Formats: sequence, C-alpha cells, structure tokens
Amino acid sequence: MKTKEIKELSDKELVERIAAEKANLSKMKLNHAISPLDNPCQIREGRKTVARLMTEATKREINNKK
Repeated sequence: MKTKEIKELSDKELVERIAAEKANLSKMKLNHAISPLDNPCQIREGRKTVARLMTEATKREINNKK
C-alpha cells in the first residue's frame, strides 16, 4: 500500500485497515512457522505496511491535539 493511498483513507478506515493488516501478518507468520511460504519477503512487506499505517495514525493524532 502506497503512502498516497494511506493518506486518502478516513480515520475509521485507517483503524480498520491497521487491524486487518496486523491479523494478516499474524496469519502469515504462523503459516510460515508451520510450512515455509513461497515468498517469505511477504512478511517483511506486511510489517512495513503496518508501520506505514501506524505512522499515519500517529501523525493524525498529533495534528488533532494541536
């Protein structure tokens, strides 16, 4: 997910997307522990996506407090 796409999400959509991506990342990690994934780089990309989403959420929270 690109930064531009993340910035276009509403606050509610952003929170929902964070929860969905975290759940997806947990599933991928569990599946990888049981049997290796075809592309283990997906786990890294999932972590980066969650980090991007969390960064945007934090940025919005800070801007709302001002």
